Amino acid sequence: MSLRQDAEIIVEESIKAVLPDETVRKVLEKKTFPEGRVFLVAVGKAAWKMASAAVEVLGERLEEGIVITKYQHVEGSIPRVTCYEGGHPVPDENGVRATEKVLDLTRDLKAEDTVIFLLSGGGSALFEQPLLSLERLMEVTGQLLSCGADIVEMNTIRKRLSQVKGGKFALHCAPAKIVSIVLSDVLGDPLDMIASGPACADSSTRDDVRRIVEKYKFSLSEEEERLLREETPKMISNVETVVSGSVTALCEAAAQACRRLGYKTVVLTSRLDCEAREAGRFLASIAKTYEGTKENLAFIAGGETVVHVRGEGKGGRNQEMALAAAEGISGMENVAFFSVGSDGTDGPTDAAGGYVDGRSRQRLEEKGGTIFGALRNNDAYEALRLCQGLIVTGPTGTNVNDVSVLLIRGRS
Repeated sequence: MSLRQDAEIIVEESIKAVLPDETVRKVLEKKTFPEGRVFLVAVGKAAWKMASAAVEVLGERLEEGIVITKYQHVEGSIPRVTCYEGGHPVPDENGVRATEKVLDLTRDLKAEDTVIFLLSGGGSALFEQPLLSLERLMEVTGQLLSCGADIVEMNTIRKRLSQVKGGKFALHCAPAKIVSIVLSDVLGDPLDMIASGPACADSSTRDDVRRIVEKYKFSLSEEEERLLREETPKMISNVETVVSGSVTALCEAAAQACRRLGYKTVVLTSRLDCEAREAGRFLASIAKTYEGTKENLAFIAGGETVVHVRGEGKGGRNQEMALAAAEGISGMENVAFFSVGSDGTDGPTDAAGGYVDGRSRQRLEEKGGTIFGALRNNDAYEALRLCQGLIVTGPTGTNVNDVSVLLIRGRS
């Protein structure tokens, strides 16, 4: 098989291994509920799939439920569940209206009631009831996305501008109990940072906020500065949480697929957290070291890189990483690199990520483009399209960060 075919197999098997359906079923099949009502709230990119699995187990025990997910991520109707779609990565009016529906559904609950809360990545944008105008929240979110802030820094800020983040949704549901099943998209699985921790006590402090604001020099109004000085809930007692998947499992699944295809495999890290293009260049440098190997080698890195948006092009962190790697592996006949988001979407595009090999730069230049120009304009999507390097999976139903793989075929 070709390197591209190997890449497609690794992507498919990796994502399949971290689909949340089976974990949701296993958790709920073991649960017993009080005599009160059972409600379902599912939020995030994987919300529809998680909710579908939950309803199969809950059956008639479910009173009513709501799903809030990203546009084009609802795959059909679910019994007794209303599905909404909203904006991501920037919140919009549809997400805010859907969140209001959730607050209405879970208002005035009793101690014997239970809320099944299914949470996955993307929830920070999708589950939102802002304490400032939506227009201004969108501007602040845009600043966070464009400055290169990592997910923990972003969510530390967003918690304090919201009525539902940072444990506030758990307090809203009290005294009812929440059973929270979480699909982690944050490195190290800090529960209070995944989707900005709606049902988790917040570990971040006002000092953390101050350091982040000073670091990135955000433009904030007096009201926003006041909100950021207010402290978040530090004690939550009505929530039971289970983590159902993470980037560690994604990397291990990729490693298993690589080994099955005959590659000697090394997982370099499951906590990659740096500039996307720098990560691509680093992984390409590994290819230069091992280019003459006689063994088939695979090097895997999982995590979530960042992009500083300075241009006007289109792309995502995985596409930018792949395009940056293309420069370093140019001319190598036995090397390929690919990087994908496990949710099937990379930035504001329809691609999950990008694939490059030793001929990608040449293909791009034959079409009149350059790697330097595309990276300068943050236009990795168009560059990869021109050199047949886009990876398109469609929404996958899961979201546990990204996986990047360098493949080197041994020379006989």
